Amino acid sequence: MSNKFFLSAAALLVSSFTAQAFAEEVNVYSNRQDFLIKPIVDEFTKETGIQVNLVNIPDGMGERLEREGRLSPADLVLTVDISRLMDVVEKDLTQPVRSDVLEQNIPAQYRDPDGKWFALTSRARVIYSSAERVGKTDITYEELADPKYKGKICTRSGKHSYNVALAASMIAEHGTEYTKQWLEGLKANLAQKPQGGDRDQVKAIRDGVCDYALGNSYYYGAMLNDDGQRDWAEAAVVNFPNQADRGSHVNISAVALTKHAKNKDAAVKLMEYLAGDQAQHLYASANHEHPVKPGVEPSELVKSWGEFKVDALPLTDVAKHAKEAIQLMDEVQYDL
Repeated sequence: MSNKFFLSAAALLVSSFTAQAFAEEVNVYSNRQDFLIKPIVDEFTKETGIQVNLVNIPDGMGERLEREGRLSPADLVLTVDISRLMDVVEKDLTQPVRSDVLEQNIPAQYRDPDGKWFALTSRARVIYSSAERVGKTDITYEELADPKYKGKICTRSGKHSYNVALAASMIAEHGTEYTKQWLEGLKANLAQKPQGGDRDQVKAIRDGVCDYALGNSYYYGAMLNDDGQRDWAEAAVVNFPNQADRGSHVNISAVALTKHAKNKDAAVKLMEYLAGDQAQHLYASANHEHPVKPGVEPSELVKSWGEFKVDALPLTDVAKHAKEAIQLMDEVQYDL
């Protein structure tokens, strides 16, 4: 046979392998907006040839996965907080992953001990204060229930997952009865009925409705980068609570491998990529959050808010008390 035949055959073989490599894909169900994650997965595709298909599911991810069952196309889920993550995990919709890369890059505090989920970024539940009327303060979460703050605090709904996680952390730290009394005291100190989102609480500070507000730290960055909301942020100061004792409560974005993943190997490659230095920095910077991998720097804007002590309580311990926290919110009628 001629050399030309062998060369043609080799070219076809290489072409076949290339096509197979690019035929790999990962299907991701995500709570996160596409613009936050797409640049990172596009880079992953460029480096690996594995196509990533993003499906945005703001709410009801667990219910959707349950409905789809074994026929679900989802290989990975990306969640925006511990409460939504645990909804998926507790419904037995994920499977464990054993990966040296993930276990080395993600501290134990930020991953499930059985490998069912891994955090990717974190954000603090901060207390905003009026720059003009209060300034910087070393206030604690516990102090928010002190009567001296009556009429001075704003929050969104107590049953929103961010506040549920904070209340769950209080149960883990202080117990149920203390947390119920704390919620009653916090409610008594509200300047208005819980409403809106975290940014609206900062706007309320700007408008003089209240002097303090609970909110996630990343919203500060988002407001500073929004021409219509910059003055809201500039009217407030970010305070990391409980720096003299246990540290500030943090919540996470996380990734988990679905129970019926069809593209398991490719999905684990993406999980490991998201835990790497470059992706950690890009993912955290995109939403003004903190990387969870030690040694990876946050953005310059996030660094400008200062370093802070993080509550070392494992998030698995916090998640255990989420349902109890919701029950307490109902008992004290926090939103009424």
